[in-house]
Amino acid sequence: MITSFLQIAFAALCCWVLFITIDIIWALPREGGVVGAKAIATAVEKAGGDIRGGTMMGNIVSSPDASAGTLLAACGVYCFGIPGGLMATILVYIGNRICYDPGYAGTTGCFFATFMVYLGTLGGIPAEYFIAGMVIAILTIQGISHKHASRLLGALWRIRR
Repeated sequence: MITSFLQIAFAALCCWVLFITIDIIWALPREGGVVGAKAIATAVEKAGGDIRGGTMMGNIVSSPDASAGTLLAACGVYCFGIPGGLMATILVYIGNRICYDPGYAGTTGCFFATFMVYLGTLGGIPAEYFIAGMVIAILTIQGISHKHASRLLGALWRIRR
């Protein structure tokens, strides 16, 4: 039982690092790329958070980004292996176009997560643990404290620049 918790924690850490890294590489904190991102960023800033972190959070909520891509890839690999993850990548790409999202963070995240989850299964971590891990990773950014999460994301953005 302890092993399961450790595997889920490891999967959560891998997912968190993957989706945050990809979102920062694709410059989600720079500006609101989709409708609603700027409004969320402004609200987070008014609550004492960081505007850049709030912008990234707004992009995450408003369009399929790397967090959604990572979660869908884990679900796809769980159901159908690598073909399921690649199918999820195509669906995320379509979702980005539906949202008029000009970027490719979600598609990139889904693609890389497909192989991360598959390699994890080869290493003994079941794909369903990556699903749980991704939900935990998303909650740390969107569900616990907008103020503190946005400050962390803003700090990571400043390191990138």
